[in-house]
Amino acid sequence: MKIIRKLYDWVLHWADTKYGAVALFLLAFAESSFFPIPPDALLIALVLGARTKAFRLAANCTIGSVAGAVAGYGIGHFLWWTPANEFTALALFFFKHIPSFTQEGFYAVQKLYEQYDFWIVFTAGFTPIPYKVITVTSGAFDISMTMFLIASVISRGARFFLVAALIWKFGPQIKSFIDRYFNLLAIVFTVLLIGGFVALKYLF
Repeated sequence: MKIIRKLYDWVLHWADTKYGAVALFLLAFAESSFFPIPPDALLIALVLGARTKAFRLAANCTIGSVAGAVAGYGIGHFLWWTPANEFTALALFFFKHIPSFTQEGFYAVQKLYEQYDFWIVFTAGFTPIPYKVITVTSGAFDISMTMFLIASVISRGARFFLVAALIWKFGPQIKSFIDRYFNLLAIVFTVLLIGGFVALKYLF
C-alpha cells in the first residue's frame, strides 16, 4: 500500500508542473494496459487549476486512455500466447507483478465475454473495474476490435467528461464528493443502464 500511495502522490505532483497535460495523456495511456493508478485524480487536480480547460483536458485524457487500450489489446493479441497456445513470459510477468491480473480472473473474464462482450468493455471503462485487465484480455481472446473501440471511446469519454464537467460546474466543493462517491455512482449507473437494455430485450 505504501508503494501505491507513493505512486499516487507522484501522479498528483504533475498538476503543479507545466507538463501536467502531457503527464495526464501518458498516465491515461499507461493505466489502460499496466499502470495501477487511474488518471482521474490528476484530471481533477488539473481542472481545478484551470477550469476553462476542463473539456480539453477530458478529451486529452480520453484519447490517451483509448490509445492505451489499443496498446493493451495489442499486448493480448500479439504477445500473450506462444505458438503452443501457452502463456508467454510477458503474460506470466503480468500475472506476477501487475495488480489485478490473475490467471483465475483472466479465465473468468473469458466466460463473461461469451455473454456480454460490449458491456464488459463498457463497464470496465466507466467503473472502478481494472480497465487494463479488459483491454489485454480483449486482445488475448480476439474480441472484435471495432466493438472494443466503440465501447472504449463511449465509456472512457463518458467517465472523464463527467468528472471534468462536475469540476467545471461546481469547482473545489465537488472534489470531496467525487473522491468519496464517484466509484459507487458509476457502478450504480452502469447496473441501471445494462438492466434497462436487458429489460428491453425481454419486453420486446
